[in-house]
Amino acid sequence: MKKFIVNVNGKSYEVEVEEIGGQAQQTISSPAPAAQPAQPKAAPAPAAPKAEAKPAQAVPQGAEIVEAPMPGTILDIKVKQGDTVKKGQVLLILEAMKMENEIMSPRDGKVTAINTTKGSSVNVGDPLVSLE
Repeated sequence: MKKFIVNVNGKSYEVEVEEIGGQAQQTISSPAPAAQPAQPKAAPAPAAPKAEAKPAQAVPQGAEIVEAPMPGTILDIKVKQGDTVKKGQVLLILEAMKMENEIMSPRDGKVTAINTTKGSSVNVGDPLVSLE
């Protein structure tokens, strides 16, 4: 059994690989504790040119930001600023890898800002909606 630490999108995961009869079997555990030293990183890939710069949005103090969980394109925005939403209510539709993903409200609240527009491309962690 060999243990490896694999970094995926900035999170470290401890992976155990066991060789059985010439075939590898993998088990993946939860993110590795921060106390473990990280493996040396490979040279970063060259940065892709940015299509357009997005204006910085002011975030109201105490607001919760709903961020893009994956890169994709905003197909539809189901709420508008000032709407009251319930936990689990669909806020917008994000297309990623030819699939439509519903981005839902993590809690009850009021929409204080829409930080994206229909048709815009987003990356992981980009702010989509601010809830108060």
